[in-house]
Amino acid sequence: MALVVLVVAVEIAWRPVATHVRAAKLLERFQDANASASTDVGERLYPIDDPGHPAIRARLYSPHTSRGAIVLIPGVHHLGIDEPRLVRFARAIAASGVTILTPEVRELVDYQIDGASADEIGLAAHALREQAGAPVGVMGMSFAGGLALLAASDPRFAPDVAFVVAIGAHDDLARVSRFFATNEIPRPDGSIEHLKAHPYGPLVLVYDRLPDFFPADDLAVARDALRLWLWEDKDAARTRARSLSPASLAKIDALFDDDLHAIAPELLAEVDAHADTMRAASPHDRLAGLHAPVFLLHGAGDTVIPATETLWLATDVSKGLVREVLVSPAVVHVELEGEPSLREKWALVHFMAEVLGAAER
Repeated sequence: MALVVLVVAVEIAWRPVATHVRAAKLLERFQDANASASTDVGERLYPIDDPGHPAIRARLYSPHTSRGAIVLIPGVHHLGIDEPRLVRFARAIAASGVTILTPEVRELVDYQIDGASADEIGLAAHALREQAGAPVGVMGMSFAGGLALLAASDPRFAPDVAFVVAIGAHDDLARVSRFFATNEIPRPDGSIEHLKAHPYGPLVLVYDRLPDFFPADDLAVARDALRLWLWEDKDAARTRARSLSPASLAKIDALFDDDLHAIAPELLAEVDAHADTMRAASPHDRLAGLHAPVFLLHGAGDTVIPATETLWLATDVSKGLVREVLVSPAVVHVELEGEPSLREKWALVHFMAEVLGAAER
């Protein structure tokens, strides 16, 4: 009996160490932009079909031996599930022994933050649960993080979700949108964070609601120019914008040049006009149906979605469900950057180890 007890004790002690080693290797693979796909991981397209809903393009990453499953949702980017950093992250997690499903959320591919996207995330979680035979984790990047929490709070999908990981996520879309225009955002304690907003934010806000910013005759050209800019083809964007009327050209140049003083009032008015729509795409005060444990990670200097949003999420999620909250200087929005200190590296490794442990459980 003593030997059995000793073996069990060693097994219990070894598991956290082994999980932390897997987490460290995962982060190392993700940081290596030149890393090749692991031969131990299979990849294939895995379309998600649901009656009454358009098919969702998705990709499944299958390790030889799976220790759990996670739906990984990319943020706002036109490449969707083909975005190189997303693919690299999916491969890194799968190589650590976790089955990964990456669904392509149509609205996010077209730079729209829409509450309806939570349904697509929920359907993906249901599909992966069917495949895995047990509830699965859901990990959302950037604005997909807030939408993932909404999906997990929906009674239709809650049974499919074992835990949620929100990385660089928003709590209140209206609050983040006001930040784009003002360069300041409130913390839960009532104090104000002053931070220069990344130019990407206002571009996405305007692109999502073009008819409110440009006359009908300029809509097509404005859409093309903004899309090209968001796709990082800036020369082509400026060339296309030259076909706009003078007033519209001045507005789009202000966006391109990150000179928002003239249009900040228009941005703020837009937030007020669409308060209900933005609330529908926000976890704030809408997580009563959430029963899954939550892991929150944010870059300390994030200027797209400030880290104050993760502080808000930590207050909005039921205290008994918050497993880990990490605001790290080693993370820039949803990307690892620079050379973090040993303490910062350990904090990231521990966070990912806890996520891997949740997947395995």
